[in-house]
Amino acid sequence: MSRPTKPISVLSDNIISPLGRTTDENYRQLKAGVSAIRNHQDQARSPQPFYASLLSQGLPAPDLSSPGAYTLFEQLLIDSAANALEGTGVSLGDPRTVLIISSTKGNISLLESDPGQPRPLERISLHSSGLRVAQCLGYNRAPLIVSNACISGLLAMLTGMRLIESGSYDHAVVTGCDLITKFILSGFQSFQAVSARPCRPFDLDRDGITLGEAAATVVLSALGAKQDFIKIRGGSVTNDANHISGPSRTGEELAMAIGHALQQAGLSPSEIDFVSAHGTATPYNDEMEAKAISLAGLREVPVNSLKGYYGHTLGAAGLVESIISLHSLQDSLVLPTPGYNQPGVSEPIHISSNLQPLMRSRNFLKTASGFGGCNAALVFGR
Repeated sequence: MSRPTKPISVLSDNIISPLGRTTDENYRQLKAGVSAIRNHQDQARSPQPFYASLLSQGLPAPDLSSPGAYTLFEQLLIDSAANALEGTGVSLGDPRTVLIISSTKGNISLLESDPGQPRPLERISLHSSGLRVAQCLGYNRAPLIVSNACISGLLAMLTGMRLIESGSYDHAVVTGCDLITKFILSGFQSFQAVSARPCRPFDLDRDGITLGEAAATVVLSALGAKQDFIKIRGGSVTNDANHISGPSRTGEELAMAIGHALQQAGLSPSEIDFVSAHGTATPYNDEMEAKAISLAGLREVPVNSLKGYYGHTLGAAGLVESIISLHSLQDSLVLPTPGYNQPGVSEPIHISSNLQPLMRSRNFLKTASGFGGCNAALVFGR
């Protein structure tokens, strides 16, 4: 693989989560050690109490019989993208700008509406809801929809990077969101994958995930970026073809994605300053990631997982965690891994357990893996 012919900069970003409606609000909360995960008793989602990071707790459902009404999923995408675009000079009305939407389940909550409420079933289609979001934002074409399990956010950014590199566009607005519904929560519960407490990534006592809600956006551009803007330097996707829900047992396939991303970025493992891992806190995911990180030559590099702050935000996770990590890089800090106390994986990788300064802050690696054996790796740098 050759290095990108155009530097692709992150012009702007936004995160909407229970910790705040801007990236700055979110980042300040994380630096202060604040987690959005709480114990919830919500019969509409689960007959039993559960831990999660929720935006939509207690919010009224929109009246979809009203013309122009947006679902919460759609409104969050609109608000996040509009916030990120503000002041950038990038317009979604420009034919050289592409809109990319990342989600795993979109408006799936409409299947759970009360029988007396209108249920516009066409809105459940990501294509349909994506068109409504695009039109509201002034994008008069069909947006690209990326829905590939838990790597969706990273894959959406990688898609934007490649479209710009190809010369098809100058800018990419990549926005993603997922909300935790009864359908989603019960699905993970059926796997016995949801922890009865806040998740503990990479810890010896980890026993499952915590779910979360968020929306996030990045504005990528090959034009007009300042010298010190963070850039996407390389990326790759692989599939381990191991199992519909279980990851590779060796980590070789994620390690391959990491190797390809580093090669495209023109970097060696020693030039990565920290790794923002997927770190879901399931026994198999964290073990696989630890093996992959070790195989990729990154055993001594600080590694963190942000799932203990946000839970697993599904189609928004790659975006949320990349955004926080690029601000962490600019701040020359590595955030800790909430819930981590003692090593629980077979490879002795360097899990960040405390807020620590970076001796050097040039590049970081973001990884993700998901159902169906998909893996993604992106390298960001100054």
